[in-house]
Amino acid sequence: MLCRCIPYRLKSSIKSSIKNIEEELEVLVISAQRKGKGVLFPKGGWELDEEIQAAALRETIEEAGVLGTVEGELGKWCFKSKGNDAYYEGHMFPLLVKEELDQWPEKAIRQRHWVSASKAKESCQYSWMREALDLLVTRLESTPPKLDDLTL
Repeated sequence: MLCRCIPYRLKSSIKSSIKNIEEELEVLVISAQRKGKGVLFPKGGWELDEEIQAAALRETIEEAGVLGTVEGELGKWCFKSKGNDAYYEGHMFPLLVKEELDQWPEKAIRQRHWVSASKAKESCQYSWMREALDLLVTRLESTPPKLDDLTL
C-alpha cells in the first residue's frame, strides 16, 4: 500500500476573507525522478511500525521538503505498477503546509513548484490526481481551514 499527500496552502492575500477556494488554493507538485514523467504529489510506502498519516508526512518531507498538518484522508485509489502488472492501493491525504525546508533528502533529484489548483489539474497525468484535487477543493469549500492554521 502507498500513501500520498497533496501539500497545499492558501494565498496570503485572502487569509482574512476566504471566498473562492479553488482560485486561492495552491498545491505543491514535485518533479518525477524520471525525465518526461510530469509532475506528481509526494508518495511512498509506510513501515509496519508507523501510522499511515506519519508515513505520508515522512514521504512529503523526503520528496518535497515541506512540513505541515496531515488532514483526514481524501480517499483511496488503485495504481498499476510501472515495473510489473501488480496493483497497489494508495491513500491520499491533504497536508496543510506550515514550513518549507531549504534542504531535504531528495532535493538533488526533485524540483518542487507551487501551482494553482486549476494548473495542477491541467498538469496531472492521472485521473485520480484530478479527482483528489476536486475532493480537496470540495472539502475546503465546506470546511475552510481556521485562519490561525494558515500561517506559514
